[in-house]
Amino acid sequence: MAQLSDDCFAFSGPLMPLADMEKLIAERVQPVAETEVVSLNDARGRVIAENIASLLDLPPFDNSAVDGYAVRHRDLAATAETKLKVTGRLTAGKSAPEPISPGQAVRIFTGAPMPPGADTVFMQEDVQVEGDTVILPPGLKPGSNSRLTGEDVKKGAVVLPAGRRLATQDIALAAGIGLTRLKVRRRVRVALFSTGDEIVEPGQPRPNASTYDANRYLLSGMLERLGATVTDLGIIKDEPASLVKAIGEAARTNDLVLTSGGVSTGEADYVRDAVEKVGKLVFWRVAIKPGRPVAMGVIPGSSPGTSAAFMGLPGNPVAAFVTFARVARPLLLRLAGALPEPLIALPVRLSFAYKKKSGRREYVRVSLRRAADGTVEAVKHPQDGAGVITSLTETDGLAEIAEEVATLEAGATVGFLSYATLIG
Repeated sequence: MAQLSDDCFAFSGPLMPLADMEKLIAERVQPVAETEVVSLNDARGRVIAENIASLLDLPPFDNSAVDGYAVRHRDLAATAETKLKVTGRLTAGKSAPEPISPGQAVRIFTGAPMPPGADTVFMQEDVQVEGDTVILPPGLKPGSNSRLTGEDVKKGAVVLPAGRRLATQDIALAAGIGLTRLKVRRRVRVALFSTGDEIVEPGQPRPNASTYDANRYLLSGMLERLGATVTDLGIIKDEPASLVKAIGEAARTNDLVLTSGGVSTGEADYVRDAVEKVGKLVFWRVAIKPGRPVAMGVIPGSSPGTSAAFMGLPGNPVAAFVTFARVARPLLLRLAGALPEPLIALPVRLSFAYKKKSGRREYVRVSLRRAADGTVEAVKHPQDGAGVITSLTETDGLAEIAEEVATLEAGATVGFLSYATLIG
């Protein structure tokens, strides 16, 4: 289980800034310690547990990058055509013959080893062939169209650092240096449930004052995209005893207990009290909109000295999405032992004016379009309520408005975070 101390998030202010929250998580939360060895096909999305150094150069030999003719550059005329006799033919997978001699060229194909002494390759479409002679144009630089030993990876170089969350291209690199298995940290175990008497499981009869539970499906998908193992505990009604039991039991076998709903200040919001009965609530409000009420706590684990993190997200689907992306995501990555993955907002131009309170970071659902002058513009969704699920399905991402900003005019530049970035 993850190791957390009950004072690791101490914060006395009324609203915790996002930057402070991320710093505390990075400094005080310890990742899961257990590791396992998995095949390359099972390693995608996992966090590698050790530095991987290459045992070979990549490429392992000098080779041609194109189909063409391998030559010695010093045999070429500087300003005129050069005629060379073609003395051999090399295909990929074949060993190079004797060294190339002065005044010779070798027909070569992509990936074939360079003949000893050759350093440059002409593309076949750039030359003329007359019998066993090739006519080469002037102007090609030395080393053109050849790939040198180790130009991609040097033997002994660390190619995959510990903590890297493995993408498809990382798996390709591991395969390219000859690996078949990788040591990774075990997946973070997350218990997930929704709260509220008004929430009904999809497919079940829905009373008039009820809504179907969308949040668990939203959060489960985002958790799995980040590599977690999810235990779905369903819907827990607004009963203090049931909430206390569910949170306490989930903490014994999971690294994180994640809920949605019931963390605000209403009379029927029981989650915060339940956390304080079985563990410690360390903060519950973040300076963010939508999604200010976010509860975080520490719950004792199954054995002395162990604990699980608790995070309670708002009940409105958009608020749950935003707070997961900006609050739960860094916690989950830290628990997984992943290197920091800062969200880099790309600059876009606003097509609308915007006003907000200073002191909190706001996220506005926007679609992107190409303006008449070619600039990418952000267009605000017409509905900005935190419960409007279609505002997520009909937009491309979030415009990020900094804490210190109060007013933006149309035409201002802001940062844009795509949904692909936020959930990946």
